[in-house]
Amino acid sequence: MKEIKAEQQNNPLHGKTLQCILESLVEKFGWEELGTIIRINCFNENPGIASSLKFLRKTEWARKKVEQLYIKTL
Repeated sequence: MKEIKAEQQNNPLHGKTLQCILESLVEKFGWEELGTIIRINCFNENPGIASSLKFLRKTEWARKKVEQLYIKTL
């Protein structure tokens, strides 16, 4: 149990929801730049938090790219 806690303390995503991560990236970059950095249609065509979250929750590769960008911005 202690190993898991120690591992999570070093995880920058621990305690962050996907919605929090996405909102932070949108605030930092805006939809247009975010869509340029990560080429996902839901960022480029009629972007919105709800529709993007729905896509990201179903699409692991896209979620990983969003999480990696968030980690880079920390």
